[in-house]
Amino acid sequence: MNNPDDAPDSVRREVDSLREQIEFHNRQYHALDRPQIPDAEFDALLAKLEELETRYGLQSPDSPTRRVGSEPLPGFVEVRHETPMLSLEKAFSEEEFIQFETRASKRAGIEGAIEYCCEPKVDGVAVSLMYRNGVLERGATRGDGVNGEDITHNVRTIHDIPLRLEGSNLAGTRIEIRGEIFLGKKGFVALNERAREEGKTYINPRNTAAGAIRQLDSRNTARLPLRMFCYSTGLVEGFEPPETLSEVFDLFDEWGLKTNTGRQVCAGADECMEYCRRLLEKRPDLDYEIDGAVIKINRLNLQRELGQTARSPRWAIAWKFPAEEKSARVLAVDFQVGRMGTITPVARLEPVFVGGVTVANTSLHNMDEIERLGLCVGDTVIVRRAGDVIPQIVQVIEQGDERGAVVMPAACPACGSPVEPDGDIQYRCNAGLVCPAQRRRSVGHFASRAAMDIEGLGEKLIEQLVDSETVKNVADLYQLSAEELSAFERMGPKSAENLVSAIEKSKNTSLPRFLIALGIREVGDATAAALAAHFGDLEPLMNADAEALREVPDVGEIVARHIREFLDNSENLGLIAALRDAGVNWPVEAVRIQDSPPLAGQTFVLTGTLERMTRSEAKAKLVALGAKVAGSVSKRTDCVIAGENAGSKLTKAQDLEIRTLNEQEFIDFLEQHGEI
Repeated sequence: MNNPDDAPDSVRREVDSLREQIEFHNRQYHALDRPQIPDAEFDALLAKLEELETRYGLQSPDSPTRRVGSEPLPGFVEVRHETPMLSLEKAFSEEEFIQFETRASKRAGIEGAIEYCCEPKVDGVAVSLMYRNGVLERGATRGDGVNGEDITHNVRTIHDIPLRLEGSNLAGTRIEIRGEIFLGKKGFVALNERAREEGKTYINPRNTAAGAIRQLDSRNTARLPLRMFCYSTGLVEGFEPPETLSEVFDLFDEWGLKTNTGRQVCAGADECMEYCRRLLEKRPDLDYEIDGAVIKINRLNLQRELGQTARSPRWAIAWKFPAEEKSARVLAVDFQVGRMGTITPVARLEPVFVGGVTVANTSLHNMDEIERLGLCVGDTVIVRRAGDVIPQIVQVIEQGDERGAVVMPAACPACGSPVEPDGDIQYRCNAGLVCPAQRRRSVGHFASRAAMDIEGLGEKLIEQLVDSETVKNVADLYQLSAEELSAFERMGPKSAENLVSAIEKSKNTSLPRFLIALGIREVGDATAAALAAHFGDLEPLMNADAEALREVPDVGEIVARHIREFLDNSENLGLIAALRDAGVNWPVEAVRIQDSPPLAGQTFVLTGTLERMTRSEAKAKLVALGAKVAGSVSKRTDCVIAGENAGSKLTKAQDLEIRTLNEQEFIDFLEQHGEI
């Protein structure tokens, strides 16, 4: 019997009772750490429930049997967030937090201390849970903040996530719960102990959690001890929320949602900073990785009044802990070949966990940096990493017993062609696409998100395609068949079909993306956008001489020369023709006619790390407003945009009394000029 309508009432009552018992013991064990029955008894209850559900067809989405995982899905379905999941503005100093508070007070017309709700910033993966009538309906990744992926099959396996919210007043509601899925420290250690028996290890908790929630086979997710802390709501329908965020947390606790008990309500900047200092002291004792604190204005009506920018709410900020530093020994220095042939030294380190990730490799940039550090193979060095910043070697702290000098190779490590100086500090292999390393990186760049955005064309597959000479240049990608791709390692028929579809989809692009994809030297996001806006289509650009190119904002003499050298090369012209013959196309850009853009004639300099946009995005926005973006500060500089870890450029600007903007001031500036 498997028709639920035929199930006897006694069976239905038994199923309801089993579900209630199992959920009770689940909460006692996973949420409260107070197990009341042995594991064997719990397993027996679960087995009995599964047997009755299967026999009588009584399975339901909120049954605890759904936590064990199910058959693999063919792929992920895209989910559009009804309320965007924004990233947070970051503060690295007390001064930056005070600036945030001052802006909020001024915008909202508040005098006196603002009340905040503070909590640890867990280093995990942001997700959204949608509950309808109190029953879990959907789980989704944050994605790009607007669109994520449906991971309902995976979140159901996580015991911290209730399949049905507790409480009787949820009929007719849709409530979106947001939070962070993570792996605790003990769980990660236990997971690696099991994994080592199978001959593998996981690198760090966050990456492992991120990979686990994107498994097509939820049975793999169920094997990991994933946890979740809930921290806010998104969409709320049919329910009147409380007045403060701290009361929302209390409500989460009543509903059976797991929250972080380390949260605290603070009044004003001083109390918030004291909370952050205490949290930093507690950090080593916590059973989960954190990289700071999240500080949100407590009153929800004030949050709504302050609103948001395109990227982040104006009522919340992430306080980031100072950079972490660890020591590690340099095992070797290898040399990598970049897309344009630049040879870059890379240090291979004894793996060290620093700033939330395991670091085993880090760029040394150039030979001058190695000389400045006085670094040799075998030395012990300080490795620093702050937040999402790329790890770097700060200094040598102990020389090795047997030191190996680092010497630039005379021949390219990828193709054996001569390595030649390129300027004062760079070295280059000029073999071009004859060099397999440059060819691989050229294909990778072409397929990247900023260029043609070919999803599923990863580094390992590119290596196989290039090394087998299946792909000799990027135009060959458009000749690949699913049958041909299926022959490569880890490419099943479905994956091959998906990749062919992604390649086909990439044919419809934009002119800026196509220009980026071509890989013209020094033509990035900003320059590509400026060229497209100035010429409108590829043909006028191809016919422009160096003088005409220099009329484009952001294009100087050197960049104009690189563009002309690329377009005067017969092989490159043949590649463009092959791509167009393959069907690559774009709409004609509207030529921007602007006699006097607001920043015309002004020179800006970007320095340090911007958290809310890439350097290229910032440059593109400034160029769109008519500014010239220079690489160094001089008396002719009009303004310096200073991100995190801004160094000598900021110091020089201050010495010259040049106007400077921090990241938030820069965002506000762009908002005023309509670029956000």
